[in-house]
Order: sequence, then C-alpha cells, then structure tokens
Amino acid sequence: MVEFMENVAKKVDVEELTVEEQSLLSMAYKNVIGTRRASWRIISSIEQKEESRGNEDHVAAIREYRGRIESELSKICDGILRLLESHLIPSSSAAQSKVFYLKMKGDYHRYLAEFKTGAERKEAAESSLTFLSPNWLPLTQ
Repeated sequence: MVEFMENVAKKVDVEELTVEEQSLLSMAYKNVIGTRRASWRIISSIEQKEESRGNEDHVAAIREYRGRIESELSKICDGILRLLESHLIPSSSAAQSKVFYLKMKGDYHRYLAEFKTGAERKEAAESSLTFLSPNWLPLTQ
C-alpha cells in the first residue's frame, strides 16, 4: 500500500490529494512504521534484560537485530520525509493540506529521534519542531 500511495502522491503536481487520499497515505505509513516501532521497543527491552543478566552472546545477536530494525525505520522515515518535502508540501495550496503534511513531517522526525543517538538524535528532535516555525505562518494570513 505504501508503494501505491507513493505513486499517487508523486502525481500531485496535477492536483492536490483529496482528504481520503491523505488519510490513505498516512495510514499506509503508520501501519508500516508502527509495527517496526513496536518491535524496536520490545527488542530494546529484551536487550537491557540480557545485558543485566550478563548474556553477552544474546546481547550481540539482539544488537544486530535491533540494528536491522533501525535501518528499516530510517528507510521508511526518510522515504516519507522525501515525499513530503519534494511533492506534497510544495504542491499543497489548501491550509488544511499544508498543516496535515507539516504534522506528518514532525511525526516522522519524532520517530527518528526515538532510536537515533548523538547528533542524529538531536537533529531529528529539532526537525520535529520545524512545523512550528514561522514558515507556515502565512497560512493564517
């Protein structure tokens, strides 16, 4: 469904997505990202338990698996963020659409901040607040 909705979204140069299409796009990504976020939380909890027990063999395998989940999360988030930046936000003329897409942008940066570390985490966290920036103020004028 994500691939299909990406194709629909890339055609917005002609006209904006309808509210129903926006909902489908949002749900497609939420379903894909939601399962991986839940998996990441569970595997992180298991990792902490195994570390406290001193099971280094298990911890190594768990870290490898957690890395795979993080890679998938990054790929999904980067995909929707690129789509938002390149097609959806620039082509939205209705205030409702612009706010919807900016909120999505903030959400996916927040998801990245959940598992990133160091400078990447700081950047994702700060980017999650960009929809509150003055850039979208002209919508209210």
